[in-house]
Formats: sequence, C-alpha cells, structure tokens
Amino acid sequence: MDNSNLTPTPVNMPEDVVSCGGVVIYKNKVLLLYKNNNGRYVGWVLPKGKIEPSETVMQAAIREVKEEGGVTARPVKYLGTTKYSFGNNFEPNLGEQISKTVHWYLMTTNSFRSKPQAEEFFMDAGFYKRHEAEYLLKFNDEKQIMRKAFAEYDKKFIKNLQK
Repeated sequence: MDNSNLTPTPVNMPEDVVSCGGVVIYKNKVLLLYKNNNGRYVGWVLPKGKIEPSETVMQAAIREVKEEGGVTARPVKYLGTTKYSFGNNFEPNLGEQISKTVHWYLMTTNSFRSKPQAEEFFMDAGFYKRHEAEYLLKFNDEKQIMRKAFAEYDKKFIKNLQK
C-alpha cells in the first residue's frame, strides 16, 4: 500500500491542543456520534480526540474512532486539519481560551456495526446518508471535512467502477 497520502507534515504548535479523527465512510454512509454531556453539550459529531504522546496522528485517529464509535477503521487518505477555539469549561482554567487543531483521515470499515463510548457521554452512534449527516452534524468545520471526505470517497469509488 502506498502510504504517501496518509502522512501529514509535522506540526509544532505546543500552545494548541492537537486531536485526530476519522471520517469513516462505508457503503456511502458516514459514522456519526451523538454526545450528551449532562445537557452541557448536545449534538452529532465525527469521532476525534487528543493525541497521546507516543502516537502518530494516524494511530491516534484509528484509536479514537475505535474508542468513541466502536468501529475498526482503516485510513484511506489524510484530509488535512480543521482549527477552532473554545472556552474551557473546567477548573482550574475555567474560561481560558483553548485553540484546537484536528487532523482528519478519510477511513473505511467493513460493516455498519458501531458502539458509542458511554464513558465519554456518547449516547448513540450510527452510519448516516450524506444528506442526513449534513443536517445532523453540529459544527460547520466537521461538515466541511465530511464533504471533502465524500469527494475523495467518490473519486475512489468511480475509479474502482472503471476497473
């Protein structure tokens, strides 16, 4: 397998929180997770989470998809990053502005089976059609990265049909 399209350039931004995630597409449907953190945070999201010190961004993306959604996925292509800021809701740095960079991979899997991670307040997980996901996803940056993933998925799907 050619890994040249899977490896991003290194990022040196110690002030940022670095996360990694996957846009998992199977049979033209995308994996979404529903989070409800005791009513403080409610919405449909893509699986993502913080990178561990010993991990590559690809390893972290694979792990986060497995932990949060219960899905064993295989990276197909590195999609790039999204960046956003938010206020910290936890002590001791309540209200502090946090800058986050998320590395994204287009991923695939071999079934619709998923299981939300209750410990992280995920209440539901499932694969949804494009137009459903477009409506359900809470954040615009995740909608944009999902569109990019589907564009890449469509290219690969059409290329496979022509073989």
